Amino acid sequence: MTNATKHFLTIDNGGTNTKVIIVDQDGRQLSVSSFPTDAIERRPGFREVNPGQMWRDIGKAVKAALESAGLDGSQIDGVVPVGHGKGLYVLGKDGKPFMDGILSSDSRAADLANEFESRVAEIYPISHQHVMVMQFPVLLRWLKDNEPEQYARIGHVLSNKDFIRHFLTGEILEERGDASGNNLVNLETGEYDGRLFDFFGIPEMLECMPKLVSATDRCGSITAEAAANTGLAEGTPVYAGLFDIDACALATGVLSDDIFSITAGTWNINVFPSKTMAPLDGGCMNSVFPTGNTLVEASSPTSAGNLDYVLRMMTADGSKAASYDELGAMLERTDAKYTDVLFFPFLYGSNVNLDAEGAFIGLRSSSERDQLLRAVYEGVVFAHRHHVEQLLRVLGHKPKAIRISGGVCNSDPWVQMFADVLNLPVETVAVTELGGLGGAMCAAVGSGLYGSFQEAFDNMSKLAKRFEPHADQTAVYDRKFEAYEALLTALDGGWAALRDMQNSLER
Repeated sequence: MTNATKHFLTIDNGGTNTKVIIVDQDGRQLSVSSFPTDAIERRPGFREVNPGQMWRDIGKAVKAALESAGLDGSQIDGVVPVGHGKGLYVLGKDGKPFMDGILSSDSRAADLANEFESRVAEIYPISHQHVMVMQFPVLLRWLKDNEPEQYARIGHVLSNKDFIRHFLTGEILEERGDASGNNLVNLETGEYDGRLFDFFGIPEMLECMPKLVSATDRCGSITAEAAANTGLAEGTPVYAGLFDIDACALATGVLSDDIFSITAGTWNINVFPSKTMAPLDGGCMNSVFPTGNTLVEASSPTSAGNLDYVLRMMTADGSKAASYDELGAMLERTDAKYTDVLFFPFLYGSNVNLDAEGAFIGLRSSSERDQLLRAVYEGVVFAHRHHVEQLLRVLGHKPKAIRISGGVCNSDPWVQMFADVLNLPVETVAVTELGGLGGAMCAAVGSGLYGSFQEAFDNMSKLAKRFEPHADQTAVYDRKFEAYEALLTALDGGWAALRDMQNSLER
């Protein structure tokens, strides 16, 4: 039995979908089971999830994944939770859930976040984080101000995946990487810092923060109750896990500043591991990475999610205007000169002025539908380039390549566009569920099967394709990007007027 193949199960709980993935020690993806995250929107800007329903759905998905892989629970050697970053999940003083979890797409505390960000220089030397609307302390302060009865009941504060691990093991622990991405950890010491809690006006929450653990730490085992819900065997080891950005970076082998990781999905996420931290004026975030380095991040909700919305808007009945195969064919038969229309992919948020919203620029009576669609593809990549240039200013030199993940990987022409716009080689990996693979690598290292994440990557992940930039296309995109950035600069003082006008209208 000692030479039997090891199997690892990841519960990847995203803000849009939750997936259960089983991967073996060689990185083979044996099964995937998924269900949509059932978000509750009780008021505009609120995005919540019922913890009881989430746990029941996870149980069903784990059983389905085991069945699909032809395994029983006793054949799983380790379980790892991977979750969306930020948001807020709490337990009462009795260690039980009493309120809905808050997803990272929640925007109820936007005004508070803006207020705190205006003073971020006071805490940046401690946390090396900017303030975001969906971070723990911002949401906790909102609860303190607006729902004090709920706030008073809080006994423990957790990240999404740490909340799921509590259901699996009964233990209450917080993984350090997630906590550091939530503006609660001193990045010099790797521990909570009371000055951060004081800054956000929630000093009493310091005593509600669980013990910090590292991603590969064993954090208990499957309880009898969890075994009954999931079909996993009681006693199966459970490891701390990571938030999804870290998991995708590990799965794509982004382990040093030689390679950048890009995730192009609902969120536009661009990261690299660094031995130093990004400065305040760099506009980037810093957090603890499982290898011991700092993860430098530039991100915003300005990526591929914009395409689905535009496709729905272009048809009267709200269905998609074209299949992705048709869109891929359109991209292949056209090039960078095909459209002179620009698109700002700010339908869900912006990476410039907080008030900036989505727009087509350069429409004429001669503009055709496919020109607008190609402009959307290009606009998404320009938004990524905006962030990649932030990372380049921090690093001081170009990486050797980009490793890309997310829905964009389903379209080779779109990945080629990334290579052309960024003027860098772009690589994809063979496994489709990178969060699941990153979780499995975490369990493989935590269990001692592999001695490092580099060894785990070498054994469990394989590069699939490499896309080299085309110089003629890059030259055209450089001119387009220059215009894109110039227009954003020119509009910077006007977005507030748009917001004020919108607020004045009766909805």
